[in-house]
Amino acid sequence: MEKSQRIGIIAYLLITFAGAWLCWGLSQLAGIAVGSPLFQGVTLLSGFMPAIAALIVRLWITREGLSDAGLSLSLRGGKWRYYLFALLLPLINMGLIISVSLLFGIARPDLTLQHFLKLSVPTVHSGSLPLALWPVVLLQLLIFAVLVTPILWGEEFGWRSYLQLRLCARRPLLAAIVTGVIWGCWHLPLIFMGYEGYPNPWWGSMLFILFTIGLSIIFGWLRLRSGSIWASSLAHAATNVIGGDLSAMLFAGDPRFFVVAYHGVLSILLLSCLAGWLILSGRLQMSLPAKSALA
Repeated sequence: MEKSQRIGIIAYLLITFAGAWLCWGLSQLAGIAVGSPLFQGVTLLSGFMPAIAALIVRLWITREGLSDAGLSLSLRGGKWRYYLFALLLPLINMGLIISVSLLFGIARPDLTLQHFLKLSVPTVHSGSLPLALWPVVLLQLLIFAVLVTPILWGEEFGWRSYLQLRLCARRPLLAAIVTGVIWGCWHLPLIFMGYEGYPNPWWGSMLFILFTIGLSIIFGWLRLRSGSIWASSLAHAATNVIGGDLSAMLFAGDPRFFVVAYHGVLSILLLSCLAGWLILSGRLQMSLPAKSALA
């Protein structure tokens, strides 16, 4: 790795961590409640710190520009399939989580959403959701995931289109693992604030890092195979909106939520199986372009 790249990576990490952790720390000092709309705004701002850091490094520190940033929306040559996969993966994974949880008696999803609505709006009496409306709910989640993709670009442009491309030259698996650990550690303040919903922040942190390692392998594969940062940005948006929101809606208040949540034990196991298949089938290695910024 060239000296300029080492300097760029160090600068990127310092800006990304300092910027986001400062936002979260100041919000705590200001007494902003975790989960409040104002705190959501803070997390939105901090979520753009990886992109801000990557732009600063690319344009003014290493001056390497944006030629390998994958900013174009590449859909030709069958690459649209990667976007479809990115969008539907959390929906498929949630279906598997629900099936496994029912099969082994781990938790029972509340398809009526009564408990979720009671916790979300306790002052308003809400009826149950008719099962016939579930296709509408799922369609809304899919559409919303597409709409918020530019917001999650704020993270992906930094993690996948800068850091993961530059770590561990021509070794995409190692680059994904290292990026996943760093990305998971970046979330540590949120975990200890209780934002991610783990009952114990210490082993919750370990679970979350395993989660981000698996996602880094999958998102990195999408980024390299599609040639566009928008594929992994869509996958990230779908993960948060479809996976995160759907698990919260179905298993709200369940004491085993850390098992059935999208960033919980079952999801980590299932996503690890997918990541393992990508590795063992050689797809992660094959996805490296012939001429890469990793060289």
